[in-house]
Amino acid sequence: MKPYRRTTGYLDRLFSSCRARFRPLRATAMALLLMLVLPIIADTANAAAPPPGAHVYLLRGVLNIFSLGLDEIAAKLRAQGITVTIANYLSWASLADEAAAEYRSGRVQTIVLVGHSSGATALPDMVARLDQLGAPVKLAIGLDSVFHTSLSGHVGRYINFYVANGVGTAVATTSQFHGALENVDVGNSGIGHLTIDKNEMMQERVISAIDAVVLSRPHSPSAARKNPGVRAARPRLGTANAATTANE
Repeated sequence: MKPYRRTTGYLDRLFSSCRARFRPLRATAMALLLMLVLPIIADTANAAAPPPGAHVYLLRGVLNIFSLGLDEIAAKLRAQGITVTIANYLSWASLADEAAAEYRSGRVQTIVLVGHSSGATALPDMVARLDQLGAPVKLAIGLDSVFHTSLSGHVGRYINFYVANGVGTAVATTSQFHGALENVDVGNSGIGHLTIDKNEMMQERVISAIDAVVLSRPHSPSAARKNPGVRAARPRLGTANAATTANE
């Protein structure tokens, strides 16, 4: 039994010596690991942090059953921390009043509107009402408005995606409109009235435009915005023509 005890005692002393020697190395390794991991955690937290003062309003079309692609867009925006309200187009007036109240209170500085079908048809009225209430729209995106509409009031950028060979129409401007308007025909891209909001590439274009103003991400301006009134070069989806007025 004595040899066994001597061996055990020797091993205990050996392990204790090893632990003492490697303790500084372990502390150094932990410090290096924290230096590598903490910036990643910080970047992730900053990326997920909701942008202050931005609110996106999504307007569905008739019966709330033909604009389910807006729900997918809403989910993707919320995943970025962006505040989103989604409702039927019939609520556009009350939503405008709500957005204007938030703007006047200072809780919201960036108002973004997106509508599909009848929701897109209601956007010019919502833009005009918000302008009258002193709450300008930073960005508005229409997805295949089913009736002819015209714009008035102030809006930073208005993009109207429509299917020219379907039920969609281009948006016109009035003399009271101040901002940038882009009419983009996506009819040659295999997109229809009932699929324009659900098409993945269209959703990417909508979210990219929203990110550009809400998250201040850089984006490439279209040729139409550089040359008002000139038909732009063919983009990835559809064709665009734009009009810009600067009588701010």
